Amino acid sequence: MDDFWVFGYGSLMWRPGFDFLEAEKGRLFGYRRALCIYSYVHRGTPEKPGLVLGLDRGGSCTGIVFKISGKNHDQVMSELRERELVTNVYLERRSPVHLSDGRRIRAVCYVADQQHQQFAGHLSAIDAAQRVSVSEGRSGHNLDYVSSTVDHLKEMNIRDHWLEDVANMMVDASHLEL
Repeated sequence: MDDFWVFGYGSLMWRPGFDFLEAEKGRLFGYRRALCIYSYVHRGTPEKPGLVLGLDRGGSCTGIVFKISGKNHDQVMSELRERELVTNVYLERRSPVHLSDGRRIRAVCYVADQQHQQFAGHLSAIDAAQRVSVSEGRSGHNLDYVSSTVDHLKEMNIRDHWLEDVANMMVDASHLEL
């Protein structure tokens, strides 16, 4: 089996959970990082769903692309599917990604299934901030998830202005009920 690539746009970037040969910044076109997935367990409840990241259609997304040895293909893909496909809200794709050094590769990525009941749709930053501000689940408050994501992205020198806007509005929206 040949070496292969995996595109990370959220926690996979700083906590991949697998060995890799190479890690590069890469840009995926046609999808953007968005809080577009309802969380009923980890960052919310069925009564007050939180929001977690997904790749939604439109724009582009800068993330980290990991090159993985072909000898680890089956193990890594099994672990990724266990992590990403728990409720099947994501669709597994192999998509072209442009690396920061000019190379163009195909990478495994997980995009939001717009037909899934957990797909939240295209939310404005204020709507996302309001939902995040009042949601909490098994893994903690949704505010912490978004703040941690923004902090990690900044540490990696990856800017996501929409997500930063959500984070900046969260405190102002924390008094609102949905």
